[in-house]
Amino acid sequence: MRKRIAILGSTGSIGTQALEVISENSDYFEVEVLTANKNADLLISQAKKYLPNTVIIADESKYKKVSSELSKFPIKIFAGTKSIEQIVESSEIDIVLTAIVGYAGLISTINAIKAQKTIALANKETLVVAGELISKLTLKHKANIIPVDSEHSAIFQCLVGETHNKIDKLILTASGGPFREKNTNFLKNVTIEQALNHPNWSMGNKITIDSATLMNKGLELIEAKWLFDVPTEKIEIVIHPQSIIHSLVQFEDGSLKAQLGLPDMKIPIQYALSFPNRIKNKFKKFSFNDFNTLTFEKPNKTKFKCLNIAIESIKKAGNTPCVMNAANEVAVSAFLNKKIKFLQIPEIIEQTILKTDYIKKPDLTDYINSNKKATEIAQLLIK
Repeated sequence: MRKRIAILGSTGSIGTQALEVISENSDYFEVEVLTANKNADLLISQAKKYLPNTVIIADESKYKKVSSELSKFPIKIFAGTKSIEQIVESSEIDIVLTAIVGYAGLISTINAIKAQKTIALANKETLVVAGELISKLTLKHKANIIPVDSEHSAIFQCLVGETHNKIDKLILTASGGPFREKNTNFLKNVTIEQALNHPNWSMGNKITIDSATLMNKGLELIEAKWLFDVPTEKIEIVIHPQSIIHSLVQFEDGSLKAQLGLPDMKIPIQYALSFPNRIKNKFKKFSFNDFNTLTFEKPNKTKFKCLNIAIESIKKAGNTPCVMNAANEVAVSAFLNKKIKFLQIPEIIEQTILKTDYIKKPDLTDYINSNKKATEIAQLLIK
């Protein structure tokens, strides 16, 4: 039987690539649900091509347009974030691919866990914001979370068959982004176009800016802690400009296992959807003849302050990672809208953390309130 897939965030980078994977493997997968935030035109186009059972547009003002365009098709049309949060409980869904960007993916992921769905997790912010809560819920409801991020997919693949062997260290690789070799003076006047010019990966705007500040790697460190139940001090970040080794696991005997491949997100997306099986595909394959040198270096936490902020936030724990994530979302949006400069992003985050009340043992309500309060504080700081 084909696996029925709900793609939350189908119009984004991960969502569109997931649909490519499904197109190339129609014997294995079918689209059950497509959701989008505001991009009604692309959502309509996707719905006409893939004919899902249900389509949801989060922006309720665009419901009429979507409904009208799809009126002749056998597709249920809904609107609003509540609809997205509820649809994941449907018995017609086998896998929920959470490709919504940022904090917005939290509640739908929680509901999918409670409904005991298999979750292909591409929304790292869910674990950054509420990692401890998500971990407890996953155990309680016996839900499976399979990571989609290339780094976490790599670690996941390296750990298959290693259930009883102790991990000594997880090593997350990072490209270093577009400014790896630039000095701080250069960063003072970085343009949006320069920050979005990633050397290796094609991603959405928010994650591309996070990659440029190295915040993305800090978020991935927090995600790895919760996904693989490894203490923060046992997670290392290494700059690997070629983005061929996607991450590594070091075991207590000193052995290292790594997962390699070209920087193509369709590979980890396909693995998450097909696990535990691997499916033959036509994607371009890696060859050592094309890469005669692979290099590694330490990240510069002084130049890229966001990385250090993320690491310190998970050490402090409580609601601090949630506050940090909210402030980062606001600051990145402000940079993309030319309201602040590139180097002001970490300043906004640091000030927001200082001005937001610390909660040592937050529950879901605390996370929701902390996100709201931190967002308001960050917005005021920008004004």
